Amino acid sequence: MATPATEHAHSHEEHAHGHGAGHDHGHHPQSFWSKYVFSVDHKMIGMQYMFTGLFMGIIGAYFSYVFRMQMAYPGHHVPGYGVVSPGEYNTLITNHGTIMIFWLAMPVLIAAFGNFLIPLMIGCDDMVFPRLNRLSYQIFLLSAIVLIASWFVPGGGFAGAWTAYPPLSAKSQYNLTPLGSTLWVIAVALEFVAFLIGGINFVTTAMNSRAPGMKLFDIPMVIWMIVVASILFMASVGPLFAGAVMLVMDQQVGTGFFDPVRGGDPILWQHLFWFFGHPEVYVVLLPAVGIVAEIITVFSRKKLFAYKTVLYTAFGTGILSFFVWAHHQFIAGIDPRMANVFTATTVLISIPIAEMMFVYVATLYGGSIQLTVPMLWALAFIAEFIIGGVTGIFLGSSGSDIYFHDTYFVLAHFHYTFVPIAFIAVMAGISYWYPKMFGRMLNETLGKIHFWGTIIAFNGIFIPLFLAGMGGDHRRIYNYNHFPESATELLNSYREFATVSLLVLLAFQLIFIINFFWSLKAGKKAGNNPWDANTLEWQAPSPPPHGNFAELPNCYRGPYEYSAPNRDKDFWPQNEPA
Repeated sequence: MATPATEHAHSHEEHAHGHGAGHDHGHHPQSFWSKYVFSVDHKMIGMQYMFTGLFMGIIGAYFSYVFRMQMAYPGHHVPGYGVVSPGEYNTLITNHGTIMIFWLAMPVLIAAFGNFLIPLMIGCDDMVFPRLNRLSYQIFLLSAIVLIASWFVPGGGFAGAWTAYPPLSAKSQYNLTPLGSTLWVIAVALEFVAFLIGGINFVTTAMNSRAPGMKLFDIPMVIWMIVVASILFMASVGPLFAGAVMLVMDQQVGTGFFDPVRGGDPILWQHLFWFFGHPEVYVVLLPAVGIVAEIITVFSRKKLFAYKTVLYTAFGTGILSFFVWAHHQFIAGIDPRMANVFTATTVLISIPIAEMMFVYVATLYGGSIQLTVPMLWALAFIAEFIIGGVTGIFLGSSGSDIYFHDTYFVLAHFHYTFVPIAFIAVMAGISYWYPKMFGRMLNETLGKIHFWGTIIAFNGIFIPLFLAGMGGDHRRIYNYNHFPESATELLNSYREFATVSLLVLLAFQLIFIINFFWSLKAGKKAGNNPWDANTLEWQAPSPPPHGNFAELPNCYRGPYEYSAPNRDKDFWPQNEPA
């Protein structure tokens, strides 16, 4: 006899399946434009975000090549660019940082993986607001076009650093980019609108469209992390959005919100920016941590150690991230007594992140580890991110930060946090879900060559920059020959070694590009579940059709039941009845 609960579950499943089947079987043939450009399918929108983000990342990488060549060999002709002027140097470093955070890390980690994975991993056919989803990408694409256009207006692209501190950003006579600076602010604001819209979709879908039987603690960790990141973003972006409006008015209307001569306060922008900027670190970190959780459980054949602890830690980290922003302002003239408070909160927030890393190590302990390409990237994330965390302790302490602030030590530190997030975790996710996205396997040998070349070169770039920073090298210097204390043979050798390492890193990315596109046509066919994983996306066809599943699944257990006793197989899919 059916209970009311089971009847409700069956009716929900039939309704959902009818929705999915209607999409899949009753759909008219789609034109190129409706399928690839104006699609409302969550998977295609995820691909649009991914390819747009990776394209912007290539531009950002090119910018880093140009300005690193200028720093190692000042005044020389840069192959593929020319001679770098001081203003161009400022534009390059400003837009490199802007792109890598706002147009690579966010669109790929949150929007691309969020769009592709959420419906598949919770067992539904699409996002709850498909047209809103399409609008989100279209606004994001518009933001990227506006940013690119800002480089070609009279005066060139914005040159006031990616943090856009006034008065440099607010007065064109200082930044020398009257139109570029305003277009930069508009582009960032449009990107924020896109992610606000997307975040609504992610949270609503994950909370309301789960497969029958999927309880909150059955949701895969990467989905939880994307949901928490979306909430963090929506909660923190408001003050900066207001600041962006005030900054544009200062630039174009003549107001004085950030002009001390007219009663404004340039430090106000720093508060508005970093109140968003530090939660933003965790907005992109948490999805990266979630991707690593999915990979290490599959390739160690072990259950995730302390699932609930990791989840509660993510919630706590998100809350605590709103109370650390002023550690970016220790030398900006804030009250030294408040500096003590923010030193304490900054050291405190390192504890839950360190706990997550230890939980991952505990998950690996005793496991049957397979060193596949996704697993190598996941392990590299843990190792490299720990270096970023440990070096952050010095900068979170106000006494030592006074000496390290705005040196290359800071730059090396945040690249040891952001490269694992924006690059290593992205590569881990792409190599892991590539078979599901495209139905083909990447070439394992090429993948490992790309991995080792990238990781060795990455450390070759930034370890010397820690040493340069401790030697007093200041950031954002166009030509160190103008400063005899920084033009020593030792410091120049660090810059040259870092630049050569960057060239090696960029060269190895060609291997990834070749592997990616070659495997689309010639890669081994993947099958539905090449990794023997438990989560629901691996129970759908590869690549999934419109509607995802032939029959929408039920969920019977959590996502990490590996190596369960008394089972012949060492995996136990979520949709397989007991």
